[in-house]
Amino acid sequence: MALIKSISGIRGTIGGTPGKSLTPIDVVKFTTAYGAWVASQGTNKKIVIGRDGRISGGMVRDLVVATLQGIGCDVVDLGLSTTPTVEMAVKMENAGGGIILTASHNPKQWNALKLLNHEGEFLNAAEGQWILDYAEKTEPTYAEIDNIGTQRNDDTYIQKHIDIILAHPLVDVAAIKAMNYSVVLDSVNSTGTISVPPLLRALGVNDITVINEEVTGHFAHNPEPLPENLVDLCNAVKEKKATLGIAVDPDVDRLCFVCEDGSLFGEEYTLVAVADYILSNKKGNTVSNLSSTRALQDVTEKHGGKYFPSAVGEVNVVKKMKENNAVIGGEGNGGIIVPELHYGRDALIGIALFLTHLAKKGLSVKALRNTYPNYFISKNKIDLPEGLNVKAIFEEIKKKYAAQPINTEDGLRIDFDKDWVHLRTSNTEPIIRVYSESKDEASANNVAQTIMTAIKELMAVTA
Repeated sequence: MALIKSISGIRGTIGGTPGKSLTPIDVVKFTTAYGAWVASQGTNKKIVIGRDGRISGGMVRDLVVATLQGIGCDVVDLGLSTTPTVEMAVKMENAGGGIILTASHNPKQWNALKLLNHEGEFLNAAEGQWILDYAEKTEPTYAEIDNIGTQRNDDTYIQKHIDIILAHPLVDVAAIKAMNYSVVLDSVNSTGTISVPPLLRALGVNDITVINEEVTGHFAHNPEPLPENLVDLCNAVKEKKATLGIAVDPDVDRLCFVCEDGSLFGEEYTLVAVADYILSNKKGNTVSNLSSTRALQDVTEKHGGKYFPSAVGEVNVVKKMKENNAVIGGEGNGGIIVPELHYGRDALIGIALFLTHLAKKGLSVKALRNTYPNYFISKNKIDLPEGLNVKAIFEEIKKKYAAQPINTEDGLRIDFDKDWVHLRTSNTEPIIRVYSESKDEASANNVAQTIMTAIKELMAVTA
């Protein structure tokens, strides 16, 4: 059982003991605090909510809706939806905020409250801390009978989202339709099923095969779109002789592609390819986080722009994008942020721009991938026992590699001659993420394993 309270939201496993996992009491407690924060902003008390296809989604939704009404907020419930759709709906509804009920890439036992401001963007550190402090320190006051909030259901926003994507000046439906693409989609038993196929059809793609289609929340595999979880998709692409495969996570803000031969395009290269297309039409700067491939920097500089790294986390990427007027940004986990739509990761606009790029290049997916510089990122994680002093372990690692260039903006990043490794605790799971990159796959793995061995030895000493 786990409960992670962070500035970006509340995430935990369903069931168990209040305060140690995501129980109904915790849902009510933190929803109350969020509703109080929205009311304190003086905008309005309308809040948009939406959920992915998780088993616990309906239960959590009912708790959230009733709690928001109880504190005097009016709720617009999108029902089954996607994270980017909810983000856009907040602005379109002129709402005071939004809550997305999703644990993103986490397994089925997890759920979360992902909290948005009136711009449909994730809360900053101060706003998130306000909510955490309120939840722990304030005795809430709920609305009396004449002031309880209302509820309205609205299932039209996925189509509105698609319509806005089709109107984007760099999305070329005619070019895509002319290529007669065939696509295999892995929607991992969640809301990719109700959002991606309608988008593809609107883009002129009619040959669509969906695997793991039924929206049950019983994920057919671990829902994080990593290579080991996409074997069935890769095999289906080869079997169907499809043009490409598409994988999204349960809330459709992460995106990766499979080449026609069943090989992975690489989730790190989702952003690289889309950025290449945008920068070829619109000059400007780019942003990605410290754990993302340096290939984005290469592509950005090729087009005459400047690349800026940020701390990990969507809110940090967005902040850096605004500061540097970036025309495209995102994260190496397949997250694409296109500011003309909204400042949030969005797999749907990513699909439309990627397919347009592919069509205009006239290449196969594999050939397109081969146009980009080859870097290899090894992505690993170490489970954290409860109560471990991670800061002390990072300090010891820092001392061990004191001769190397070190960045402590977000965890610990160590640069070597041609390689780098980035260590940071996750905001969403009790783990240390260990990412390393090199021109050579074996070297990237070796760097990661060397650091992981050192961490585990320190963990054993401090246990």
